[in-house]
Amino acid sequence: MTSRNGDKKPVGFATQLTAGGIAGAMEATKPRGFLATGAMIVRRETPLALYKGLGAVLSGIVPKMAIRFASFEKYKAWLADKETGQTSVGNIFIAGLGAGVTEAVLVVTPMEVVKIRLQAQQHSLADPLEAPRYRNAGHAVYAIVREEGFSALYRGVTLTALRQATNQGANFTAYQELKKLAHRWQPDRQDLPSWQHMGIGLISGAMGPFSNAPIDTIKTRLQKAEAVPGQSAFQRVANIAGEMWRQEGFRSFYKGITPRVLRVAPGQAIVFAVYERVRRVMETLQGSSEDRIHSE
Repeated sequence: MTSRNGDKKPVGFATQLTAGGIAGAMEATKPRGFLATGAMIVRRETPLALYKGLGAVLSGIVPKMAIRFASFEKYKAWLADKETGQTSVGNIFIAGLGAGVTEAVLVVTPMEVVKIRLQAQQHSLADPLEAPRYRNAGHAVYAIVREEGFSALYRGVTLTALRQATNQGANFTAYQELKKLAHRWQPDRQDLPSWQHMGIGLISGAMGPFSNAPIDTIKTRLQKAEAVPGQSAFQRVANIAGEMWRQEGFRSFYKGITPRVLRVAPGQAIVFAVYERVRRVMETLQGSSEDRIHSE
């Protein structure tokens, strides 16, 4: 993110990848589930069912966060003013859009197709004789590709890219601006404490879900369903949206917004706090190593 010290060396791409990946791992292992829905799932399928699809989440979220932060910093640097090195608010938003599209294409779309298929399985973990269609994330990938082709892993990629782009555009812009504001209020602080990074991340993380809830709802239903022969992606999206409007009304496009915000916002609080802390530690270690080399 933006540095308060103009003499500080730019952080390396590997550092951004590492810090983002560690931050993603911390987010993935935070408690999940939501009240009434969680209670119903526990009664039907035992508490382990709350963690359906966790394998897909864990295997995808580390590279997702690594790519998100590394690509954002790279795009932000490319869009920075060549004389001042500063990036305008508009260009930060564009860098966030680019980071969202990058992570959607490289990681998020196939990861979410697998996760949604695993979570949509209606079988009881309490009954050992009731075998699920997909045993785990790896088996789900194998079965989907074998039965529906490799392109099935990228079902909804356009909607996913649009969702991730708007999400990260809003997320990074809000985070950067709130972070600048916090520094202006505390001019004597070189670095913000982790609890402030968490608070800023919590606020910025809540903005994405509200900005793109309809896109996410349609995308989830699209990825959950199997492809209809002879039907284009646009036709599938139009049919899903039309059916939602006719059967459930306007509110259906914002169904699940509360648990999504309650999941995403705390997750972003963790991600940003861990990312900033890990990056700071790696910068310190890198600086210590360079000082030691120069002194030898």
